[in-house]
Amino acid sequence: MSISEKKQAWEDAAAKGLAKSPERRKEFKTSSDITMERCFTPGFDYPGYDEQLGFPGSYPYTRGVQPTMYRGRFWTMRQYAGFGNAKESNERYKYLLSAGQTGLSIAFDLPTQMGYDSDAGMSMGEVGKVGVAIDSLADMEILFDGIPLDKVSTSMTINSTAAILLCMYIAVAEKQGVPADKISGTIQNDILKEYMARGTYIYPPKESMRIITDIFAYCKDNVPKWNTISISGYHIREAGSSAVQEVAFTLADGIAYVDAAIKVGLDVDEFAPRLAFFFNSHNNLFEEVAKFRAARRMWARIMKERFGAKDPKSLMLRFHTQTAGCTLTAQQPDNNIPRVTIQALAAVLGGTQSLHTNSRDEALALPTEDSVRIALRTQQVIAYESGAADSVDPLAGSFLVESLTDQIETAALEYIEKIDKLGGAVEAISRGFQQKEIQDSAYTYQRDIEKSDLVIVGVNKFTVQEPPPKDLLRVKEAVEIGQKKFLAELKAGRDNGAVAESLKALDAAARGTDNLLPPILAAVKVYATLGEISDVFRTVFGTHRETVVL
Repeated sequence: MSISEKKQAWEDAAAKGLAKSPERRKEFKTSSDITMERCFTPGFDYPGYDEQLGFPGSYPYTRGVQPTMYRGRFWTMRQYAGFGNAKESNERYKYLLSAGQTGLSIAFDLPTQMGYDSDAGMSMGEVGKVGVAIDSLADMEILFDGIPLDKVSTSMTINSTAAILLCMYIAVAEKQGVPADKISGTIQNDILKEYMARGTYIYPPKESMRIITDIFAYCKDNVPKWNTISISGYHIREAGSSAVQEVAFTLADGIAYVDAAIKVGLDVDEFAPRLAFFFNSHNNLFEEVAKFRAARRMWARIMKERFGAKDPKSLMLRFHTQTAGCTLTAQQPDNNIPRVTIQALAAVLGGTQSLHTNSRDEALALPTEDSVRIALRTQQVIAYESGAADSVDPLAGSFLVESLTDQIETAALEYIEKIDKLGGAVEAISRGFQQKEIQDSAYTYQRDIEKSDLVIVGVNKFTVQEPPPKDLLRVKEAVEIGQKKFLAELKAGRDNGAVAESLKALDAAARGTDNLLPPILAAVKVYATLGEISDVFRTVFGTHRETVVL
């Protein structure tokens, strides 16, 4: 097919996509009545155009995974939220939805992330602090009370206990009369980055990978609209990596997950279309835009050339973006508003599918409603007022952006080659390779700040004396007391015989080779707790100890 024929095919696909999206206007003009073209392209004597750039919505997807991108529909505005108990978080979700948010993103507290109930000794002082406390299906029912799960897409930032939370979500949907094949959303479910960057792992890598591939297999047949993993560079970047390392280590993890799924007998095109990614958006506008474009192109080629994927959806790197929490400063917190704006703009110019914008006060506490609204309004101003969404891949063709895209791709591929030589991402993590690279990068970054070689406005330059903000959101100790009481009442009132039988069946499945999702779902439905289910796995699988990097 010639380039002119490919261009016509793209035009046809774009027109078809726009016909399905009546919510977006069809005429895009500047304030000077200049028409904004749908997509700007060079003359077709541009060297390597087809191989490097192509058209939006076509291989290698450098310019976006959809032919229309935001002309068809905006990215999902998905503000990450959760704190205290399920009732408080439910109220925040309804507030955000009423303010124009278009998808939910759930933050869970540390005990929930680590597989402990709120009454466990390890949970003391942490219940509801950095996210919502979920002990059982009863909490999940309250969390989504009045929120129809067939109408909203939900992302859950959960890893070690992702299978349990997904089963709770399925059970809540069923209670609402929504079958599992009608719900949509994402679980993060990315355990490898926990070993290298974040730390909320429970089980050893081999057993954790089994749970993940069981999720792939179960959702393929039962929850087909669900994104079964969100392979996360976000926390790698938050731990101190560079943009190149974020891309390289994230895609190396993606390779490991695809390898693991193929080894247990799944066909690549059965599960790959539901893989999603999660990236950070940092302060350097052009580097971040180039990073997203390079990652898309790299993943398309990896899936096609390395794994032989044939379904175009298997080649598409679809990703959620969150602005960089590590760049937020406690000093002069209002400075975080322009930081987040630049980072959000980079994500949009880079072609993200959904976006969370951090709030100005998150370096100090959980965000207040006012701060959350400003963060959401930032996305809405970019979408409706800036013109950034009026043309597909608006920075394409920039000498700066294309050069950065190529250089990031080259450097990231060199890292992936090193990881392959070490035996893949899992083996490299066990040797501490990625951890050491991230630590070195973080050290260099912090040293540059302390030497003022890197200016952080309000921190090492343009400083002022100011009192700390007064209106901050604090989770009260009463939340933990109330959550423990609610859990005790649940345990006293449920059918404990049925719970014991369900946990026995789960133990047998864990010791064998059966898919773990059906027995987890059965246990959840009789109100076995997250901690009880996790303890079964702790007993059978054991726990992982951190790799020490010297």
